[in-house]
Amino acid sequence: MNCVIYLRVSTKEQAEKADSKEGYSIPAQREACIKYAKEKGWNVIDEYTDRGESARSSNRPQLQEMLSRMKKQKDVEVVVVHKIDRLARNMEDHVTIKAVLKRAGAFLVSVVENIDDSASGRLVEGMHALMAEFYSSNLAMETKKGMIQKTKQGGWPQMAPLGYKNIQTPMHGRLLRTIEVDHERAPFIKRAFELYATGDYSLTELTEELYDMGLRSKGHARFSGKVSKSRIAHILQNQFYKGVVRWDNIESNGIHEPLVPSEIFNAVQDILRIRNQSCEKKRKHPHYLRGTLYCSCGSRMSSLMAKKQFLYFYCLGQKRHNGCKEKYVLASDIEKELELNYKKIQLSEDVIDKLKRDFNKDLLKREYSTIKEQEFLTKRMSKLVEQKSMAMDALYRGAIDMELLQKEQTRIGKELETCQSRLEVLKYGDDAVKENLDIALKMASQCFEGYTKGSEKTKKLFNQLFFKKVVIENKKVSELHYTDFYAYLFDPSSNKDEMVAGIGFEPMTFGLCLPTTVFTAFVYTKFVVWTFS
Repeated sequence: MNCVIYLRVSTKEQAEKADSKEGYSIPAQREACIKYAKEKGWNVIDEYTDRGESARSSNRPQLQEMLSRMKKQKDVEVVVVHKIDRLARNMEDHVTIKAVLKRAGAFLVSVVENIDDSASGRLVEGMHALMAEFYSSNLAMETKKGMIQKTKQGGWPQMAPLGYKNIQTPMHGRLLRTIEVDHERAPFIKRAFELYATGDYSLTELTEELYDMGLRSKGHARFSGKVSKSRIAHILQNQFYKGVVRWDNIESNGIHEPLVPSEIFNAVQDILRIRNQSCEKKRKHPHYLRGTLYCSCGSRMSSLMAKKQFLYFYCLGQKRHNGCKEKYVLASDIEKELELNYKKIQLSEDVIDKLKRDFNKDLLKREYSTIKEQEFLTKRMSKLVEQKSMAMDALYRGAIDMELLQKEQTRIGKELETCQSRLEVLKYGDDAVKENLDIALKMASQCFEGYTKGSEKTKKLFNQLFFKKVVIENKKVSELHYTDFYAYLFDPSSNKDEMVAGIGFEPMTFGLCLPTTVFTAFVYTKFVVWTFS
């Protein structure tokens, strides 16, 4: 049996050490995995190692290479890891990775945890995955708490700004991390504020002047490169230089030595405001409704800031001279109106209960036909395996040539793969559909509360999930074009009595008609909705 091993450490320090209190090093993991594989009699054909990569994301180079290889070559039957948390530290990624392994005909084993493909084994595996997610989330929370506390006490929890440097001082058996003035660069920072406060320099001129004076950015070399104009603008706005620390909306007086007097710092801010040259004001104005709003002429709507405080939406068709006369509309007006529309479309619990009963009836009707189809596919696969053997026999007897054998083997292989995929759909599909349906209906019953209480990011995800487009006419919301599934729920013209038949479940292709492009939004938003349940 062929297997591969997957190894990972989170920090560069672990990758460079043979072993450490922070976790198992690469060599230690490798030794344990190889020993385990040999005891099982498995053939280790490859190794994938991510060094200094966090498991909080599945976007790791070696992990992705391993999964890609398994999808294409399908020559691996087992993936060996030292512990479940080496693979992923959130449940969503763990389930996704396991699904890829399953489709490739492989299974996961852990050297430390006793897991197998039985019901109890899957339960234990799920518990370990959840524990890994809890550990990662709890560690992040505790780290954030520590950083907030450090900020409250006047410390700086991150990399030191240009003009300062991070230092570590041994104290009572541990390292005390503090910040002190970088005497090589600090004079340039002081001079930057003094020069700009005169009003005689633009940001471009100041950037060039500082470069000519010898200011260089931090890097591997002692003075590595030119400090950009955008970074100079950021420095000029950073309150850290006048002795104030601000992190995660916490602000306090810093314990570090200020480089700039408050009066000079404030004078610089006045000049930046007058010239409208700060980085922040030069940024575009993103809004969670962009991409959702359309003009009645069919063009998308974009946004712009007027008088530095009023955000408006306008029809892009006007820029293309299509004759559209739609007036500019205040973003705040559309925001309020869309919230009211969420309130109007929100379904009552009685309607939700009826919809659930209708869907459950349809699932029960499917159960009998599912069993029959599984029996047919199993028999068909046995017949295909028999045909494969007969084709080989025919080659040995000289009845067919190699070219014909290859064509026949290709045909049989494709049909076997189709049958196997369909069996996977039938085995796991209905459960997935029911789970997703319950979540989708829950969202339909709480969409107003979830939307109004959500952050701007959450509101954008809600809009992507519920609407294909929101049409504006005469400065009002005139039409709501729902995504396919929610059109059945909210569109008055839809026949809800025929909804189940109309949707026509097809689980593995997300037959509830929730577009795959918003599936990420769907998964993310369901946790938001649970908050308000």
